[in-house]
Amino acid sequence: MGDAQTQNDSYEIASTAHGDTLQIFSIVSPMDEILTHLLALTSYVTRRFVRFIEDLIARDVDRFLTNHIIVPQGVCSSYSGQNRQRSVSEGSSSSIVASDSRNGLLVDRTSYVETIYSYEVASPIFEGLMLPLYGLQFVQKLASCSLRNCFSCIQCVELCLYNIMCRIRKTLLGSSNDIGWLQTTPGMPPVVDGTARFLELLSDIRNGEHRLPNSFVYLLIPGLFSNHGPLYFVGTKKFFSKMGLTCHIAKIHSEASVEHNAWELKEYVEELYWGSGKRVMLLGHSKGGVDAAAALSIYCNELKDKVAGLALVQSPYGGTPLASDFLRDGQIADKETRKIMELLICKIIKGDIRALEDLTYDKRKEFIMNHNLPENVPILSFHSEAQVAPGVLATMTHIAHAELPWLPLPRSWTESDTVVQGGRRVPVVIPLSAVMALCALHLQLRYGEKSDGLVTCRDAEVPGSVVVRPNQKLDHGWMVYSSRKKSTGDPDACEMCEAILTLLVELGMGMKQVK
Repeated sequence: MGDAQTQNDSYEIASTAHGDTLQIFSIVSPMDEILTHLLALTSYVTRRFVRFIEDLIARDVDRFLTNHIIVPQGVCSSYSGQNRQRSVSEGSSSSIVASDSRNGLLVDRTSYVETIYSYEVASPIFEGLMLPLYGLQFVQKLASCSLRNCFSCIQCVELCLYNIMCRIRKTLLGSSNDIGWLQTTPGMPPVVDGTARFLELLSDIRNGEHRLPNSFVYLLIPGLFSNHGPLYFVGTKKFFSKMGLTCHIAKIHSEASVEHNAWELKEYVEELYWGSGKRVMLLGHSKGGVDAAAALSIYCNELKDKVAGLALVQSPYGGTPLASDFLRDGQIADKETRKIMELLICKIIKGDIRALEDLTYDKRKEFIMNHNLPENVPILSFHSEAQVAPGVLATMTHIAHAELPWLPLPRSWTESDTVVQGGRRVPVVIPLSAVMALCALHLQLRYGEKSDGLVTCRDAEVPGSVVVRPNQKLDHGWMVYSSRKKSTGDPDACEMCEAILTLLVELGMGMKQVK
C-alpha cells in the first residue's frame, strides 16, 4: 500500500517535471528564434551601413570630380538622373517606410539610404573623411606658392641688380658717346679753319689797325647766369663805343629757356634794325650763342635780311657734358641731383631749369635735327682750351664793383697807389679761373677732351661754320670778365672780340661777292 502510494507520488513528480521541462523548452525555442533574428538583423544593418558609407563616399567623389575635373557628358547625365530619382524617392519616403514597417519587410537599400540620409547631412561626413586629401592638396598648393614666391623674389633681386648695374654703367659712361656728335653725324657740313686769318687780324688790331665798319649794329649776347655778373661784356661794350661803333648788350633773362630767349632776341634784333636802319652783327658768348643760333633757326624768315652774321664764342652748340651729367636720367642719384639743381636755379637764382636742360646733348640733338641755320648768314665758331697749371689756382676774376662810402681802404684794394678814405668802388673778385681750371682738368681726366672748363672744343664747332682755334689758353670766363693777373704780351678780351667780328664781316663780304 505504502509502496503504491510512493510510486504514485513519484509518478506525479516525474509527470510534473516533464511538464515543466516541456514548458521550459516551449519558452526557450521562441527566444532562440528571436535571438537568431536579432543577430541576422544586426548583421544586415551593419552591412547596409557599410554599403551606405561606401555609396556616400562614391557619390561625393563623383561630385568632387565633376566640380574640379572634366567629366564626360554621360556620367554627368547619369548622375543628374540619379539626383532627380533621389528627389522623387524623398517625396514618397514616409509612405514607403510605413508600408514596409507594416509588412515587416526590409526596404530597398538605395531608396532607404537616400531617404534617411540626404546629401546635405552626409556631406560633413565626407568632408571629414576627405581631410587627409585636402591636407595633401593644401600642402601642395602651399609648396607651389612658396616656389612661385621664391622665383618671384629671385626675379626681383635680379631686376634690382640689373637696374643698379645699368645705373652704375650709365653713370660711369657719362657723356663719352655724346661728345663730338656733330662731327660724327652723317649729313653735317664740314667746318673751315679760319685761325690763321684770325691771328693776322688780331695782330693788326694790336698794332692799332681797326677795321670794324660803322655800318652795322653790334649786339653782344650774354650767357647763362650773366644777370648775376654786372661786368658781363661791359669792358667790350666800352671798348667798341670808344671806337665810335654802335654796340649793345642784349637785355635778356639768361636763365630762361633757349626758345624763350630766341623770341626775345628776335624782338630785340627787329627793334635795333628798324630803329637804326642797319643790319645787326650778333656775338653770343656761351649760352648766348646758342640763344642767337636758335633765333636764326626758328625765325629764319624774319631775321635773314636783318642779321649780317653770327659769332658763337665758347658756345655749347652741340651740348655740354656738365649739363648732361647733372640732369641725365637713369644714373645714380639722378633724382637727388635734379632736385639740387632745381633748388639752385629755380629757388635761389630765380631762373628756369630748362635753361640748363636745353644745353644737354639730348635736347641739343633734338633741336638741331629739327631746326637748320640759314645758309645766307655767315657763321663763326670760336673755342679755346683752359689752362690747368697750378698757378691758375691763384688767379682771381673781377666780376663786379662794390661801393664802400666810408671805409678806408689799403692800397692793394684800390686801383690807386694811395690810401683813400672812402667813396670809392672796390672790385669784387672770385676764383673763377681756378674753378674753370678744375672743371677742365675733370673733363680731361674723365673724357680725355680739351675744354675751356665748361664746353669741350668739339662741341663748340658749328657744322658749316668758320672755326677759330687760338693758341692762347683761355678759360670760359676770360672772354667776358677781366682777370686781376694780366699779361702785357697777350691780347685782352676786347681785342679778341674785335678780331672775331672783323673776321665775320670779311666772311659776309666774301659771301656777297660769291653771289
